[in-house]
Amino acid sequence: MTTTTTPPAAPAVRKRSLSERWNNLSRVQQWVVLIPLVVLIYFLPVLNPPILTTQPGYDFPIAMFEVARYALVAIGLNVVVGQAGLLDLGYVGFFAIGAYVMALFTSPDSSLSHLPFLVVLPIAMAVTMVFGVILGTPTLRLRGDYLAIVTLGFGEIVRLLADNVGPLRGNSGFKEVGHPPGTNADGSPLFNNSNGIPWYWLCVTLIIAVLFLVGNLERSRVGRAWVAIRDDEDAAEIMGVPTFKFKIWAFISGAAIGGLSGALYAGQLGFVNNQKFDVVTSMLFLAAVILGGSGNKVGVILGACVVAYVPLRFQAIAEYKYLIFGLALIILMIFRPQGLLGARQRLLAYGRQAYQRLLGRGEQISSDGALQTEPTPGSKP
Repeated sequence: MTTTTTPPAAPAVRKRSLSERWNNLSRVQQWVVLIPLVVLIYFLPVLNPPILTTQPGYDFPIAMFEVARYALVAIGLNVVVGQAGLLDLGYVGFFAIGAYVMALFTSPDSSLSHLPFLVVLPIAMAVTMVFGVILGTPTLRLRGDYLAIVTLGFGEIVRLLADNVGPLRGNSGFKEVGHPPGTNADGSPLFNNSNGIPWYWLCVTLIIAVLFLVGNLERSRVGRAWVAIRDDEDAAEIMGVPTFKFKIWAFISGAAIGGLSGALYAGQLGFVNNQKFDVVTSMLFLAAVILGGSGNKVGVILGACVVAYVPLRFQAIAEYKYLIFGLALIILMIFRPQGLLGARQRLLAYGRQAYQRLLGRGEQISSDGALQTEPTPGSKP
């Protein structure tokens, strides 16, 4: 009597997600996709697609600048909150410092020496970096809720100083804040309050430059230290990571980007006073990071687009935006706590090549940042 054995069933092939397919592409293939996408992003205000336009309720090019400005802020805050895991509720303070530095050095209402806009941009970043050190040195030994309370107080201190210190002009503010050079064919300034296209192009260009810098930081020793601190600060310190130094670096980097975005905001609006830098604005910045995916650069840009664009696109619900975003965050925390796009943990500078050689495919990332591996034939699940 002969017995027949049935061969084991072949393991089911898991369908790869869009992010996994993207990770399997080479750098050249990714750039082939990214370059046309970047060109499309640049020309959005010119094309003014009917499905996206905010008109007639709100000027579309200026709305696109607002979205880009929020994206730049979210990238900076993501360095602090997403990469280093430091809960900063007073990030609007750095944003305000950048705006006031631009106003003090370019507005005719200021008694300081007037400097060109492009010269003041790095000065605004440098000043906010100094304030990042001043704030971070005594406070970054705190953790969790205690750090959040201190940073919240810092944001309020900056606003109250702007209200009570005479040279900062309180509610009166600074008019005719400077703008970048350039003129139209008729001799009018190229960068003005009513034309958002040049401001949008400038902001998107700065976003691309900042993304390159932040991306290189993430793949460096600094970025690996940030991820270690975010995951478990005590374990990182035991393993020899100088946690305090790298937390200071995170605060400095985030402060510089916040100051840059504040300076752009002051230049485009042309007016700065103490009414634009309250706690609610800081919460919107944080909502963009949490909504998009803390720790993911593309995710926080997506979150910033949602936070900034939706109230401008749907004017009828603009007054309920805080309620809507609050409910959205509650739903997100229940069903997708990692945000719209979860954090990725590529800790190798040449991670793509390493995964390709070891596994024969690109990096596989699960929703919680752990590696996903496909079962090999004959292996147990």
